[in-house]
Amino acid sequence: MLELRPNCECCNTDLPPAADARICSFECTFCVPCAEDKLSGICPNCGGELVARPRRPANKLANNPASTTRVFKPEGCAS
Repeated sequence: MLELRPNCECCNTDLPPAADARICSFECTFCVPCAEDKLSGICPNCGGELVARPRRPANKLANNPASTTRVFKPEGCAS
């Protein structure tokens, strides 16, 4: 099951479960502006493609909550 991480690894913007976000196959998580403008759709950690993060239906979040563990690596997102 996806973690649904709570923030962008580049800019630390909050990304609630329903937010438009991008992830790689390792679940590195980024906001759309960072993913598209700074990273050109490529994960700075693994080199993989960044794709739209699926949204978990609200009624499923109670039993399967999103992660609260923040990952912030601004050094990997330098322009």
